[in-house]
Amino acid sequence: MKPIDFDERYADFAEKWVRENMKKYKSIEQMEAHLPKVYIRFLNQSADWLEGKTPSEYFQQFTSPEQLIELLQDYQEQQVDVPDLLLERLVELGNPSVEPLLMLASDESMPEALRVTALNLLIELGSDAPMPLCLELVDSRGEYDDLADVAAELLAAIGHAAVAPMLDRLADAGDDALATYLDLLCNFPGDSRIYEYTMRQFQRDADRRALFASYLGKIGDERAVEPLIRALQLSDLNYLDYIEIRNAIELLGSDANLPERSFEGDPYYESMRQMN
Repeated sequence: MKPIDFDERYADFAEKWVRENMKKYKSIEQMEAHLPKVYIRFLNQSADWLEGKTPSEYFQQFTSPEQLIELLQDYQEQQVDVPDLLLERLVELGNPSVEPLLMLASDESMPEALRVTALNLLIELGSDAPMPLCLELVDSRGEYDDLADVAAELLAAIGHAAVAPMLDRLADAGDDALATYLDLLCNFPGDSRIYEYTMRQFQRDADRRALFASYLGKIGDERAVEPLIRALQLSDLNYLDYIEIRNAIELLGSDANLPERSFEGDPYYESMRQMN
């Protein structure tokens, strides 16, 4: 059985409403402003394609997270848009949804989009249970990695409880994983390793100099001021580097006291100048 396409059904419902009501409105904007109420009406109106149930009632009949996850997989396999109502029901079921979603997010045989959806739902559920998986996903991350990005969001949501495990991984982390951990840890300054690893990466990773400068500004350790001022004088500095380093120095309560540099011809500088 093909999963029910709720988006398509709502599109038909809204199109019919527009045809029947377009003469009541003076502009398209006025009509569009009314569409949220049309959607609520759609959710609460019984439908023959749901055997008399309303869309808002349909997924309430499922009390097992496993059933809903099977439906979620069916939607993915048959390339039908997943209804928000299905996802909302999984979150509504609360703690019983955590383990099945964690199993889905951990299953490397599943499509990445499904695993990302599972991680996003776990963020909404506010559980610490996915932390080991999230650390593994960040540890093995590539430069562009949606799964690792969502895993990092989940670690950020976990907050202080994730700090010590992330600190323990800094020594063995690859450059991309290290950048992710430092991005998270700079919001929890206090351990000297956060400053030391961030400064090391700032000094050795020229391609991400601006990124690590912004982290140093957040960390708030005044030891960074002098290395940052010296970095402003580097000959290979681009305009974005310059701006982020200068901003970090100012965040640390200092002033570089250096003459302005010319960055004419720098693509970022020229785009900013055109905007102004």
